[in-house]
Amino acid sequence: MNTAQADAANCPRLWLDRLTRRMLDEGNLSALIARGQISGLSFCSMSFADALASDSHYDQAIRDKAQVGATGEQLFMQVALDDVRRAADLFAPLHRQTDHREGWVSMVLSPLLADDTASLIKTARQTHLQANRPNVLIKIPGTAAGLPAIEEALVAGVPVDVTLLYSPEQFLAAGDAYLRALERRLEAGLDARVESVASLSVGCGTGGAMDRIPVSLRQRLSIALGQHSYRTYRELLLSKRWKKLAAAGARPQRLLWVSARSGESEFSTHRFSSSAMAPETIAAMRESALHAHSARLATKTPMRSADLDAAERMLARFAAAGIDINALSGQLQQEGGQALTASWKQLLKAMTDKTGASKESATALA
Repeated sequence: MNTAQADAANCPRLWLDRLTRRMLDEGNLSALIARGQISGLSFCSMSFADALASDSHYDQAIRDKAQVGATGEQLFMQVALDDVRRAADLFAPLHRQTDHREGWVSMVLSPLLADDTASLIKTARQTHLQANRPNVLIKIPGTAAGLPAIEEALVAGVPVDVTLLYSPEQFLAAGDAYLRALERRLEAGLDARVESVASLSVGCGTGGAMDRIPVSLRQRLSIALGQHSYRTYRELLLSKRWKKLAAAGARPQRLLWVSARSGESEFSTHRFSSSAMAPETIAAMRESALHAHSARLATKTPMRSADLDAAERMLARFAAAGIDINALSGQLQQEGGQALTASWKQLLKAMTDKTGASKESATALA
């Protein structure tokens, strides 16, 4: 099934959950797009770090940018945005063909800004301007500090990918920020159409908050949370508040399932494509998993009410067993942010090390 020919409002979608320069240089990404296997891409700093350590595709770019004074986060953003622009250009035809509904590339911000609303707003605007592509989403966490930044960025016309969501309640908070932003745009006489996705982390993994839950039940919990989030999403689209915005040309903030990057990531991609993916949703997964899932999406039907009812019963069972889902999801969000921060610091160190190695190589060659 070719994504450009599908009904963009109903068919579930697949996005790639990584971007590397090797994929761009060797044509892997362009081939996936040409075959209609993906309709978007989510940039992952963890995958970037892996690529940085495993091949030399970034060496020259890092050396060139370091020589003109770029360091730390500035160096990373310059190198990463080069990749994001190239990817966005590859998706541009699909973006135009689907009236801007598909063909998005999602770009990260520094997780060190997660608790600073003003910096998130400023950096989101700056990064979107620096990307200089109409089909680039900016990732902003759906945390207490991130929610007002999401609203302000959307009011300013910056497309947003809301990250670090682990529960229906957190998704609903992100959706409320989206609706408020669109309402403010309409009040100001602006276009109500600003795209956004809400990335719900699935496959909650091990350790930390999940230690209280038996391993055998973690997959059930993740599926139940995803299905209940989808019900919340559908109910939001039936609200009078949304219908008023839709009548003014607004589009729904779609649910995007993303892997929690744990040892259960294979569960996340394989089980969610059959258990929680539904029309008007997206799943971001590794290239190795795309081939097994793209063919079945054309026939995917909405989740049945019975499935959604079963999910609610499952969550009720967890509550009866003394598991506070809201507290659990709050802790997962905090732990997710901490993991991103730790990974980010490692990435910046790897960039610094790479700069040093590049300088040493250049000196040796001289």
